[in-house]
Amino acid sequence: MNSRKRSMIKTLTWRLCASCITFLLVYLVSGEIKIASGVTAIEAGTKMLAYYLHERAWEKIDSRQMNG
Repeated sequence: MNSRKRSMIKTLTWRLCASCITFLLVYLVSGEIKIASGVTAIEAGTKMLAYYLHERAWEKIDSRQMNG
């Protein structure tokens, strides 16, 4: 599996786990499904992009260290 595809799969599976935790925590605090859903949606999109960029940056660091 190429590293970009692997990074995307890791991003999506981690985001699913983390979003479930976020939803549960916000729901327990607020008692509102609508609020928990909204917070989870905003948080998921933002952090998924951040994680993917972070993963790609580490891939470049690893590649440079291996080649030089």
